Amino acid sequence: MTSLTSTQPRTAGPSVFAKMLKSPFWLRVGLIAIVVALLEYYGRFHADPAFMRPPSAVLDAFFTSIISEPKIIGALWLCVMEIAVAYAMAVVLGLLIGLVIGATNFSRAALFPIVLMLFAIPQVAFMPLVIMIFGLGPAAKIAFGFSHGIFPIIVNVVAGMRDVKDLHLRAARSMGATRFDTIRHVILPNMVPSLFTGLRLGMTLTLLGVILAELYVSTGGVGYYTRVFAENYNPAPLFALTLCLAIIAIVFNELVRIAENRLTPGKRNTSKPMAPKTQLSESGK
Repeated sequence: MTSLTSTQPRTAGPSVFAKMLKSPFWLRVGLIAIVVALLEYYGRFHADPAFMRPPSAVLDAFFTSIISEPKIIGALWLCVMEIAVAYAMAVVLGLLIGLVIGATNFSRAALFPIVLMLFAIPQVAFMPLVIMIFGLGPAAKIAFGFSHGIFPIIVNVVAGMRDVKDLHLRAARSMGATRFDTIRHVILPNMVPSLFTGLRLGMTLTLLGVILAELYVSTGGVGYYTRVFAENYNPAPLFALTLCLAIIAIVFNELVRIAENRLTPGKRNTSKPMAPKTQLSESGK
């Protein structure tokens, strides 16, 4: 008699290496590891030590010259506070100004070209004016970061309000919604994707503005130590300080991404696993 349950040969599944190649995370990690290995080889055997050091020397300088120096740590914390204050001001005022400009076709036609004109002007041209008004302290860095970050937020808020369908606005007005109710329940939910695009661009440009101001007007901040390391031909702590700025940028951008995933319609429940469906037993049918 032949067995009722015949065993079929199992096919070998994909290897661990093949799964890693299909994973965006591991592919990204692999590319970074390859780049770091190439930089390590070039920095050790071919590069001029006065201009470039290998990543191992940069990591050593990170612990010996950056983390162990209280003044540099204080300068980094001050830079973080300047970025946070400048970005918060850019978000609040950019959102308010964008809502005012995009409220009507008349205000958009009258004021939006002025915003685009100011956005197109290189902000570095305003650096002497910023120094004359705010001096050489943190206020100048905050103002310069604010001037960089506010314009992309205004532009994307106005663009998001313009993309709201007239049918939704007429339906809200026909049901007796006030202007505030229309903005809260119709305009803001529809402009969330465009708003967060502006918030991401604003975060990047705010960081750029604060760092540029640090390089120009800093007398004891991150820009000051950057100039000191560069003028002394000491690239290892210079790259380590640049690594700290990159970590700050990644943290701020991740915070914006988390807020986007929580507040954007359609993305709130994507990270939550779906509940498994209950299966009915075959008995009783």
